[in-house]
Amino acid sequence: METLHLGAQPLTLEDIFQVAVNQKQVDLSAQARAKIQAAHEFLKSRLLTGETYYGVNTGFGLLSHVRISSADLESLQHNLLRSHACGVGAALPDAAVRAMLVLRAASLSIGHSGVSLQLVEQILLLLNRGVIPVVPEQGSVGASGDLAPLSHLALPLIGEGRARFRGQEMSGAQALKAAGIQPIRLGPKEGLALINGTQFMAALGTLHLLKAERLADLADLIGAMSVEALRGTPAAFDPAIHRVRPHPGQAQVAENVLKWLTPRGQRSEIGKSHEDCNRVQDPYSLRCIPQVHGASRDILTFVRQVLEREVNSVTDNPLIFPEEGKILNGGNFHGQILANAMDMLSIAAAELASISEQRLEKLVNPATSGLPAFLTVQGGLNSGFMIVQVTAASLVSENKTLCHPASVDSIPTSADKEDHVSMGAWAARKAGMVIANSQRVLSLELLAAAQGVDLLRPLRSTEPLEKVHHMIRRRIKRLDGDRPFSEDFGAVLEMMNSDEMLQIIQSVSSN
Repeated sequence: METLHLGAQPLTLEDIFQVAVNQKQVDLSAQARAKIQAAHEFLKSRLLTGETYYGVNTGFGLLSHVRISSADLESLQHNLLRSHACGVGAALPDAAVRAMLVLRAASLSIGHSGVSLQLVEQILLLLNRGVIPVVPEQGSVGASGDLAPLSHLALPLIGEGRARFRGQEMSGAQALKAAGIQPIRLGPKEGLALINGTQFMAALGTLHLLKAERLADLADLIGAMSVEALRGTPAAFDPAIHRVRPHPGQAQVAENVLKWLTPRGQRSEIGKSHEDCNRVQDPYSLRCIPQVHGASRDILTFVRQVLEREVNSVTDNPLIFPEEGKILNGGNFHGQILANAMDMLSIAAAELASISEQRLEKLVNPATSGLPAFLTVQGGLNSGFMIVQVTAASLVSENKTLCHPASVDSIPTSADKEDHVSMGAWAARKAGMVIANSQRVLSLELLAAAQGVDLLRPLRSTEPLEKVHHMIRRRIKRLDGDRPFSEDFGAVLEMMNSDEMLQIIQSVSSN
């Protein structure tokens, strides 16, 4: 795996995934090194003039009127990390912390933060040698940056805080020693530059979005299998319908579903078996898959655009502009755009689950499916998929609560200096919860749709749907009598996230 060179070209969300999940190595490009050095030298030269700069030689927030002596500038930055490390709750998983580290280094490497080259190199040493700061997930309001989580992220750089190394949690000092890294001392502004930023929100948002994009592809596949099992019509996916309402996501979904239902323009044996039935049109949960899944896809496109801009932004304060001779105070650390995007991400994922649960309900309901009640033979003696749909309903209900927007809330903090906050950190965290719930709902629908196809045997589905069905049946037996479902749920969720499933989806989409 090639090394990622920060500053050589814009950072992509896929770059972040490779670093966070696949532990790709990261270094600084020559361009980034030059920019970091230029901003750092400019800041040092301005400090020699004796001028006052917020957070460099002053206190913070309401205490910004307090001038700090030159002898105390290092202590000022170290104390900032210590005092702001106020996170609570469970620790973030390693992948999320690695994403935060690469994003923090990337933002500083753009060259408008005034930090030393040594500081950015120290971040990359932690990342490349597997030192994972312990970062509690709660404590940020997403306004003056993600102050608490970024403080926990930064403390191990100076040999403090807590970190994990090779799976073991220990003190930051112990982790650095085990990895062969020396702690550093912070220069002017460096503590502030480490914790003013949106990297908690952006890191979680990036990882969540990539999961949601994968889920959107799975939703189209699973919806198609349900259409097949329910003997629905492909007419609702005809391109002519979607040309006259040209939302991009809608058209894409219609095309995707048609590729599953009519590969190379051919219907399956199941499809042909009911071409002469008298059903005029299907329920909305089948007929409106393009309109609902497509709306979610268009939201995901917007969220991706927001994140792609954010991960290539400078979000600390004050900002250094050497070429213009300026040091400016602003508010790039405010997470409102991310908070709004994360709330929309939650809604997009929740709708995929909401319509999925209704397709599942149609599958288990003999009045709409034409299949045995609850997809089981010997109904009464067996309850079949009865409670599978109940589980899906409970998850959809949870999502409704979690989709209440965090971004419309604000609680003034820091003695009313920070009088409007974004709540973007919570918006990002709960987006992950909604996506996880939605994955589970769709996995339940997939299990039920596969059972529905089984109950239509000896008729066969299309070649791509049969591949997915075969993949499921390799690990999960058809339900012929009641059994606990929990192991089946775990297995199908694992399959949905597998490389094999991804390859099947890619092969269908490319045809």
